[in-house]
Amino acid sequence: MRTANVRTIVIWTLVALVGAAGWSVLALARGEDVSAAWMVAAALGSYAIGYRFYSKFIAYKVLKVDATRATPAERLNNGIDFHPTDRRVLLGHHFAAIAGAGPLVGPVLAAQMGYLPGTVWIIAGVIFAGAVQDMVVLFFSTRRDGRSLGQMAREEIGPFGGAAALIAAFAIMIILLGVLALVIVNALAASPWGTFSIAMTIPIALLMGFYLRVLRPGRVAEVSLIGVGLLLLALVAGRWVAESSWAGAFTLAPSTLVVWLVAYGFIASILPVWMLLAPRDYLSTFMKIGTIALLALGVVVALPTLKMDAVTDFASRGDGPVFAGSLFPFVFITIACGALSGFHSLISSGTTPKMIQKETQVRMIGYGSMLMESSVAIMALVAASIIDPGLYFAMNAPAGAIGTTVQNASQVVTGWGYSISPAELAQAAKNVEEATLLSRTGGAPTLAVGVSEIFSKVTGGSLRAFWYHFAIMFEALFILTALDAGTRVGRFMLQDMLGNVYRPFKNISWKPGLVLTSAIVCALWGYFLWVGVHEPLGGINQLFPIFGISNQLLAAVALAVCTTLLVKSGRLKWAWITGIPLVWDATVTLTASFQKVFSSDPKVGFFKQRSVFQDAIDDGKVLPPAKSMDDMHTVVTNSTVDGVLTAVLALLIVVVIADALRVCVRHLRRPALSTLSEAPYVESKILAPAGLIPTREEKEEARDAVAPTGV
Repeated sequence: MRTANVRTIVIWTLVALVGAAGWSVLALARGEDVSAAWMVAAALGSYAIGYRFYSKFIAYKVLKVDATRATPAERLNNGIDFHPTDRRVLLGHHFAAIAGAGPLVGPVLAAQMGYLPGTVWIIAGVIFAGAVQDMVVLFFSTRRDGRSLGQMAREEIGPFGGAAALIAAFAIMIILLGVLALVIVNALAASPWGTFSIAMTIPIALLMGFYLRVLRPGRVAEVSLIGVGLLLLALVAGRWVAESSWAGAFTLAPSTLVVWLVAYGFIASILPVWMLLAPRDYLSTFMKIGTIALLALGVVVALPTLKMDAVTDFASRGDGPVFAGSLFPFVFITIACGALSGFHSLISSGTTPKMIQKETQVRMIGYGSMLMESSVAIMALVAASIIDPGLYFAMNAPAGAIGTTVQNASQVVTGWGYSISPAELAQAAKNVEEATLLSRTGGAPTLAVGVSEIFSKVTGGSLRAFWYHFAIMFEALFILTALDAGTRVGRFMLQDMLGNVYRPFKNISWKPGLVLTSAIVCALWGYFLWVGVHEPLGGINQLFPIFGISNQLLAAVALAVCTTLLVKSGRLKWAWITGIPLVWDATVTLTASFQKVFSSDPKVGFFKQRSVFQDAIDDGKVLPPAKSMDDMHTVVTNSTVDGVLTAVLALLIVVVIADALRVCVRHLRRPALSTLSEAPYVESKILAPAGLIPTREEKEEARDAVAPTGV
């Protein structure tokens, strides 16, 4: 025993030293080259310690997860929404569902402020806030038959604050789904490679689902090998298709992609979860994690230098060309997924609690998946920080700021202090076989350039274009898995809301309600997407500016519910675990909301922007990004809508937090008045490991369980 303890101490001491070395170099190095490998070292060392110690403390000391207690998946198993799912498959599903556009795009945009602020927030934020939120919400939802976040708020906080939470959560969900879908459409439009490869994941997932359910139940390793083999074949075949006569059949217009996405979202949300959703997400996780792991390995092998400043001048001035606003609060809004994301709380109280086999698995699935997503965010930040800063700003600044020619762009970017020649801008586009890289805003193309830079250093420069287009397709696949799971969760939320009025909706697997609510959710985000695709300034484009704030406001709702439940369930002394992140998130998001509504800077404040454009209309002028007087009126409308929505959502979140505080104070004064909607204890009959790899005790328990049957 002493030898084992010594070995453990040595291992974790080395892990801590690696992480500390990475942090030391990132924090102290100034005016010298810094390898991106130090960022990877700081992240991986911190993640390992956070998972090993902090998550274990929360799971077993604070939440007191109970392996003997039956989960909703076991008690309510109906093969549609409730279905006990192997922890490895569920880990893949949960990770794929939470890992959408945020961890890929947000860190790329936030690189405008330098690599250091983003690194600190991504790593510290996930360990102490994001992963904690995901795990705690998953635990409490599992204890409540998989209730949605809004419904938990209504039952535990009260009808007033709960109603505000339900409305805010559902509205934000529709916005998030529309934004995710728009990113997918932009990535797949005119991309036969990406469209074919992603389309093939659907029949592959169906095969995997039936294999596990009918042909070879429980054979996860077998189906994993089959699925990965077919996925790799689909990826290779995608490039063959793109270069063949079939390319036209898979070269789809944006409007066609919208129809297919809405149809897919509807079908995926009503089919039994084991048939398509879970196996498809599990399958995509191999590609996601595999690509990110290869990126990390590529960084270690190639040792690319971080070319972006540790902290840029834009961090203090707040006039950055990528997005306006100072480091506080906007870095923490721009980097949402990867550090703290309200969207995750909807998955943790949506599909996952209805599929988890054991309470003890909430640590691996809730906390562990979020660490995996944070690693994606770190690699995205690395990718954005290793390319030439001049190229970074030329790609992410709007055309209205830098013009449409490499000569104009070079001159403007050089004026910002980041020199790059017209020839270098033209060559960068040629390297990845693109006509131009100017004003390729949104973050995804920048990430693809960074990915191609890392991989080409390992495999050779001749493959740079291949890796660029592979990364574009990878991003679309990454985001699509969040769209289908999000649609299903949106259906759950709407069913919970309608169930408060008409009780049959409470049964989330009731087929008429299931079909109706799925159709409504798809119609809502599909409408905004359709308009956004056809009108560059309309539809979901109108709501895009409030994406980050909406997501973080939703996190405040989740943390408020978690803190209330910790207090009401007799865990007052541990309420700081979610209470501190709640205070921080509320401070950040409400500050950002206030600035977006009332700032006198038209690049920041929605209403100030509205007045500037309205004055220009009165004077007969057209201001960018508008190209006509009709566009000017659209900008005025959009600014008004965004300002009002931001104010309303912020007010709803204040109501939720205030009502949660009232409930906590009332409980402390008169505990007898408090009630918990926790499902009654039922003993579990399922044996399943808590972690990815079974412990010796779990293996012995499994052997003892089957021994009497002679199996």
